[in-house]
Amino acid sequence: MSKIKPSKGAPYARIMGVGGYRPTRIVPNEVILETIDSSDEWIRSRSGIATRHWASPEETVAAMSVEASGKAIADAGITPEQIDAVVVSTVSHFKQTPAIATEIADKIGAGKPAAFDISAGCAGFGYGLTLAKGMVVEGSAEHVLVIGVERLSDLTDLEDRATAFLFGDGAGAVVVGPAKEPQIGPTVWGSEGDKSDTIKQTVPWDDYRDGTVEKFPAITQEGQAVFRWAVFEMAKVAQQALDAAGISSEDLDVFIPHQANMRIIDSMVKTLKLPDSVTVARDIETTGNTSAASIPLAMERLLATGQAKSGDTALVIGFGAGLVYAATVVTLP
Repeated sequence: MSKIKPSKGAPYARIMGVGGYRPTRIVPNEVILETIDSSDEWIRSRSGIATRHWASPEETVAAMSVEASGKAIADAGITPEQIDAVVVSTVSHFKQTPAIATEIADKIGAGKPAAFDISAGCAGFGYGLTLAKGMVVEGSAEHVLVIGVERLSDLTDLEDRATAFLFGDGAGAVVVGPAKEPQIGPTVWGSEGDKSDTIKQTVPWDDYRDGTVEKFPAITQEGQAVFRWAVFEMAKVAQQALDAAGISSEDLDVFIPHQANMRIIDSMVKTLKLPDSVTVARDIETTGNTSAASIPLAMERLLATGQAKSGDTALVIGFGAGLVYAATVVTLP
């Protein structure tokens, strides 16, 4: 018989607060058109994007994360000292080590929490949320700060007609803590590594370091392949998340998909047969694709504008490079 004492975690976990940060510079499609042969109409029709935010040199991954985290912690009604773990999802922190989570934890005044980074692309927020829920329920942390943050403007090839208009910068954060009833459903997540080449970094860092290539690495993708995968496969994953939570589309109040493409969002709404009463996040129009930050940023905006309210039931799903995905049903803070 084991001599190890059982963990004393909470029975359930919930999102207690949410915060976001969008860089001050707003970049319209006209700026993108300076380096690619396209049009505002084409960009809007293909992606739904009209503007995006690009960070200044001072708006670093850490700085944006600190701003978003402060709002989330305040919204949760706790102090930074009560944060027991910091989980950061990003692909645009350029130091291999140490994890940017450790710097963020120090800057927000969290004391000595567990702190680490994860790399799960546009599904990163869902991955971080799932890890946080596990920590709270298992008992290794009472309050977990989950951050999705990107400076994708640093990894954008402005001459690539397929991707130059897609990406934006920003940070979104949530605090996950204990709950007396289920408020974060089971996560449906996975990967399809056989399709990993459809979204990728153009060249490895060491090719650039060694002078094998002169052009700085950027993110590239096979747009049509990614679009087909997202449209046909991710609606299935979203439905599985609804089933796992024991609810139907009629029970939903809000749908917050990863803000990758407006046509993908609209297609998923149609396939899932979501009622007109369901509020759908379409933050991509003014924010672009911010990868791991897109879901918490969209969540914060819906709550701030009154399009969604505390206690609403929301389906969230992220999907992207890997190819990876994660979907779950949550109660909004």
